Amino acid sequence: MKCQGIVGASRAKKRFTTHADKDAVRAPDLVSRNFSATRPNQLWVCDFTYCSTWSGIVYVAFVTDVFGRKIVGWKASRSMTAHLVVDALNMAAWTRRHISIEQLRCHSDAGSQYTSISYTDRLGEIGAKPSIGTVGDSFDNALAECMFALFKTELFRNPAVLSDVGGHWKGLDDLELAISKWIHWFNEERIHTELGDLSPSEFEANYADKNQVNAA
Repeated sequence: MKCQGIVGASRAKKRFTTHADKDAVRAPDLVSRNFSATRPNQLWVCDFTYCSTWSGIVYVAFVTDVFGRKIVGWKASRSMTAHLVVDALNMAAWTRRHISIEQLRCHSDAGSQYTSISYTDRLGEIGAKPSIGTVGDSFDNALAECMFALFKTELFRNPAVLSDVGGHWKGLDDLELAISKWIHWFNEERIHTELGDLSPSEFEANYADKNQVNAA
């Protein structure tokens, strides 16, 4: 890499997007920094980040299944209201519509979006239990933070990777299209050492195959 003039992509410090509502009732922490799962739809982690573009800030929310590190829901928006995280949750519920999500825990930080009535009501509708970490502690949602670090490093800071953008992102439209392509690549092709050098989709498929054999 040195001989070719290549350097590794670095992770820069982000600004905070978590603003807690002091009057909101927060769910208990059901995770306690134990980001592990023995099957799909046992634990999801949720968070959102900001992305600077020429036309202003774009906020991006992810819902990640901890078992296979698969991004099952996402949303990009120009505002960071509760609709942002509810829409990402709705996509996750639709993505998993043919798979049981019984006893699912959905973990997030203490941001006001995740303590909002619309978000907590939607969790109840899909049968998921809310879980919230402490205020201002990134370690309590470390896996979600890691997912955004990968997203920022692999796509956002390298616009030419999955788009025709030169220099910087123009706005919501081009970033949203690139995110869609990146998530497909991330879920279907990107290998993870934590998954035995498999992609998230391959890891989940292997789990499903083993369960079918055991059931037979």
